[in-house]
Amino acid sequence: MLLRSASWIFTGFLVSGIALADVTPETSFSGNYLAGRTAGRLRDNNASADFLGAALKQDTGNPVLVERLFQAELAMGDVAKAEALAPQVIANNSQQRMARIVLGLKEFRNRRYPEARVQFTEAAYTPVGELTSALLNAWAYAGEGSLNAALKELSKLDNQESFANYKVVHTAMISDFLNSSMRADVAYKKAYQLAGNSLRVAQAYANFLLRNGHKDEAQKVYEKFLSGGQRNVLIEADLADLNAGKMPTPFIKTPATGVSEVLFSLAAAMNGDQSADAALMYAQLSLALNADQPMTRSLIGDIYTDMKISDAAIDAFDHVPTTSPLRNYADTQIAVNLQRDDKTKDAIDRLQSVVAKDAKNLDALVALGGLYRNNNEMQKAADIYTQAIGLQGDDNIKWQLYYYRGISYDRMKAFDKSEADFRKALSISKDQPTVLNYLGYSMIDRGVKLDEAIGMVKKAVELKPNDGYIVDSLGWAYFTMGDYDQAVNYLERAVDLNAADSTIAQHLGDAYWHSGRKLEAQFQWQHAKDNHPEAADLPAIEDRLKNGLVEPAKVKPAENIVPKPSSG
Repeated sequence: MLLRSASWIFTGFLVSGIALADVTPETSFSGNYLAGRTAGRLRDNNASADFLGAALKQDTGNPVLVERLFQAELAMGDVAKAEALAPQVIANNSQQRMARIVLGLKEFRNRRYPEARVQFTEAAYTPVGELTSALLNAWAYAGEGSLNAALKELSKLDNQESFANYKVVHTAMISDFLNSSMRADVAYKKAYQLAGNSLRVAQAYANFLLRNGHKDEAQKVYEKFLSGGQRNVLIEADLADLNAGKMPTPFIKTPATGVSEVLFSLAAAMNGDQSADAALMYAQLSLALNADQPMTRSLIGDIYTDMKISDAAIDAFDHVPTTSPLRNYADTQIAVNLQRDDKTKDAIDRLQSVVAKDAKNLDALVALGGLYRNNNEMQKAADIYTQAIGLQGDDNIKWQLYYYRGISYDRMKAFDKSEADFRKALSISKDQPTVLNYLGYSMIDRGVKLDEAIGMVKKAVELKPNDGYIVDSLGWAYFTMGDYDQAVNYLERAVDLNAADSTIAQHLGDAYWHSGRKLEAQFQWQHAKDNHPEAADLPAIEDRLKNGLVEPAKVKPAENIVPKPSSG
């Protein structure tokens, strides 16, 4: 049995004395089990499934192994294998929600709707389970053509105020699917009032309006969605089709499409660090039901990107068709993941290709600027940010673009330009702590406008007292002024907040040295060296370890990177 993936294995990692790099699925039961668990914790579901599958052959029917293998197979999208394991999971744990849903969906696909509802109802024992169960049961009734039963099922969501959007959206979609146009119209209008900024609500409502002869109203829905200043390629494509006189097919074509929409929306809502595993399983189930493939592939890619599993993310984005409006987004995210794997040239080439095809693609421009900046190609970065600034965008994006370009100019020592950009960012979005921090530090480092600069950094610390990078800047400000006691006070706090940052550890070591705490300084410099500093910074750290410090040294600030803006 060959490993499908072994990216998580690294030499010297031990679990109970077993080196995972030496473990294969043909070793002992304990080796397979421990390796499978470790792979699962590291979210390498492919490797986890291989090891756990081998362990299950050695201990057939082991309930823990069956459930873990079920989850691994489902997470990587092998729904057929998950279906085969689900009855065993239920036999051992009747309240395993995902196993119930998998079995219910199997019945649903075979149009055994009452049997599907039995399984879905058994999954309704937590708030998320209640929501999932009611939505899936409603679509099972829709599959039977029973509108009243479907709406009665959705009424179960009235107990939770947070479920109101789901209820009204699926009331509209089910009514539309079952040709109850008047009821659908009322529900769509309410859904649009509650969540008009939701992409799927805007798409579904405009689709309904167009099919019912209300072209002008549909156009207003599309144009209002785009009026916020951010592009959305899917809405732009729908609007282009409208202007070309193309009549859309129904947003929900079959009951299975409705169910896939349920699972997609839940996966998108769950996507976050604490619930990413559940989001991935819901998204894989949505994909298996022939959901909107480009959207669902992109969501799966986003989930893997957030999990920092680059190879799986790239694979998901690679499956987005070249004909889809989301292809440029997929290529942009592939570049992000290539950069994460230190494949900078490939990432830049990919983004340059996107920008060549779509010069107004803000996400691609921002990502490309970030790659140039990380690659120390500051003039190219500044030029790209200038191009991005020239595009229409809302203020939340604009201030970040000026901030990024200001960093690029600062690294080129074009301080007049950088200061102008930082101040422009603050004029757009007042009291942005990251901008106050960077501009204040830059002026302190150059010894100009010190009162204003220190005030900026203090203000940044007040606004974000738990940001290690910003607290570091205030500590370093005191260091440059020779107030080493205050410097140590803030820099110790910065290290506590961000213990893994090499630059902050180096700063604290310098402050300790000039406070006479030389043994502690040596410890922090060694910590800075061990924390993978940039290659250009390593000689200075090694010199400190060997010779100490004679005079206070100029050291660049730790950089707090703002997340790239999203296209929404």
